Amino acid sequence: MNKQDVLKLSSMPLQSPTYPTGPYKFFERQYMIIYYRTDAAKIRQMLPEPLQPDGDVVSVQWLDLPDGEGFGAYSAALQAIPCTFKGEKCNFLVQMYVDNCPPLAGGREIWGYPMKFGIAKLETASDTLTGELTYAKQHVATGTMVYKHGSPSDIGEVEAMLKRTQVTLKLIPDIDGSPAIAQLVGITFENIVVKGAWTGAARLDLVDSVNCPMADLPVLEQMGGLHLVTDMTLPYGRVLHDYLG
Repeated sequence: MNKQDVLKLSSMPLQSPTYPTGPYKFFERQYMIIYYRTDAAKIRQMLPEPLQPDGDVVSVQWLDLPDGEGFGAYSAALQAIPCTFKGEKCNFLVQMYVDNCPPLAGGREIWGYPMKFGIAKLETASDTLTGELTYAKQHVATGTMVYKHGSPSDIGEVEAMLKRTQVTLKLIPDIDGSPAIAQLVGITFENIVVKGAWTGAARLDLVDSVNCPMADLPVLEQMGGLHLVTDMTLPYGRVLHDYLG
């Protein structure tokens, strides 16, 4: 295998790359987003500079991804903090848990998604949309939402929310352990099609966990939920801020 062959590889290992070259299309991507008010001081502690807080309402989100091009089928849960970067409204992803190797590896290596292995489940139980997250055999988060009770007044606002830039902190060490990459990365979904959107009452319960610390942003007030079914494309990201530059 020569240099050109090596550089054409999409990912490791060379015999069977973990994920192909993007962009990556997702179909029937389902979300349950639960919003809640939390401690503003703790938000400030979790935002890396130069990001600035944008209010004190954050979210925990469950995703069911049955058809991710190049990644397969998987489920995920994440915690997001609204923020601004040079005046642009963004969402900083604090932590994320997935149950499938290709999106976990690709998410960390390409975009810097803060992914660890965890078991997230999003399903409908009777009249309730239910999300559960298990990490290291501990049940650390439960979300529930009424099933398709109401619709958003403006689908345009939902689309704008999905187009809002996601920001990750990408940290990749060099061979000696020193930082090789230390960046804030911006990711903006494309080709978004909202196939269903519902709002309604929701509840979130977080349990303290040392290696899955969602409860470090405590629930002070429940703010409701958003249930979505979408198609969309995940393109490559862009560097917003280089800590080594």
